[in-house]
Amino acid sequence: MKRYLIPSVLCLLSATAPAADRSMLARVTVYWASGGSGSDHWTRNHIAASGPRLRIGHCAVDPRKIPYGSRVTLPDATLIAVDTGSAVRSRRAARLSGRSSAERNAIVIDRFFETKAQAMAWSRRHPHFMTVRVSSPNDRPTNTFAQVSTKTEFAAKSTVAQPVRRFGVLSR
Repeated sequence: MKRYLIPSVLCLLSATAPAADRSMLARVTVYWASGGSGSDHWTRNHIAASGPRLRIGHCAVDPRKIPYGSRVTLPDATLIAVDTGSAVRSRRAARLSGRSSAERNAIVIDRFFETKAQAMAWSRRHPHFMTVRVSSPNDRPTNTFAQVSTKTEFAAKSTVAQPVRRFGVLSR
């Protein structure tokens, strides 16, 4: 185990680093709970394949490629993989809309929204294919130098008495 001293913070680094996140090309589609062709009986009742109640921040994946509970990081959000579906497993959207062999072989991630309007607005603003980062459910984020120094700076700033606003009233 190696020890490094970073401005007043002692960090221990082991010889074995945590497994790196996987990056992959994905066709990101959308589905919603409010009915219509974007949802089925289970989705309208907010029931995911893995058990939890569906909510914003969840997505459907192929559990053979991305295990349930994994964090899927898109350019604008981080989602939790909790659901699946036949179109996701068969990669239908990627096979039909892909222009190159890489796009046709991409995985499909189906992002959950509460309403059709939210889903369609997000879909119009973002590309169909994007590189996503997948973190295993067992991986924990590691502290980087930036995170450690930010915590140290926050601790130094928080020792100064500052006014606190509670319920619209300024108090000390």
